[in-house]
Amino acid sequence: MQAAISFQNVHYHTDSVAIIKDITGAISSGNITTVVGPSGSGKSTLFHLCNGMKSASSGDIFIQGEDILTLTPTVLRRKVGIVLQKSIMIEGNVFDNLSLPLSLHGKRLSKEKAIEMLHLIGLNETFLHRKATDLSGGQQQRVSIARTLLNEPAILLLDEVTSALDQSSQREIEQLITSINQKKETTIIWITHNLEQALRIGDDTWVMIDGKLAAYGKSAEVASSTNDKVKQFFEGGEKK
Repeated sequence: MQAAISFQNVHYHTDSVAIIKDITGAISSGNITTVVGPSGSGKSTLFHLCNGMKSASSGDIFIQGEDILTLTPTVLRRKVGIVLQKSIMIEGNVFDNLSLPLSLHGKRLSKEKAIEMLHLIGLNETFLHRKATDLSGGQQQRVSIARTLLNEPAILLLDEVTSALDQSSQREIEQLITSINQKKETTIIWITHNLEQALRIGDDTWVMIDGKLAAYGKSAEVASSTNDKVKQFFEGGEKK
């Protein structure tokens, strides 16, 4: 099966600081791949390269077999959606927030589609007219995920989307993402600092250390890596 995203000798630097160092690897289509590593290891930068928010200094990135440089920003961001750690809600109700991706392209969101998206994320239609900024953190994150999914991306990037949530809300989001992966066959790539979460929900796991891909593969195998840096990271990393 064709890789969802593949990297070939990818580097990224700003001025004289190397942030991504010679990354080569492939993300399997249809899987949940978790990305872990110490702070400053380049995880979020890697996401920004996949979403076109940054451009690689050298090397090649392919999205479903297509060179990322040949994709317009609009096409790329429809293929590769991203949900960030803090779910930003615009003024207005939940319907206004769900409508945002389509309104930016001069399209309208139907009430029926909005309700369908709410059901997908485990909320009922009564939420449509609730003020978005009054929702709980977990509910806002669900709306943020639904808003990104309206573009029907084949690949969904999640950057620490549960780090600010309580444990109950974390598990609810995990169940939601697993359900979306199974129902929509959406490829999920999830940065998390929570190692137990990474191994629990990830089919595959990537470990980034100092801008390099230190280990990758099936999550259980990565967790038992004999690489000294990877072992040290797993022994000292956050688990809950």
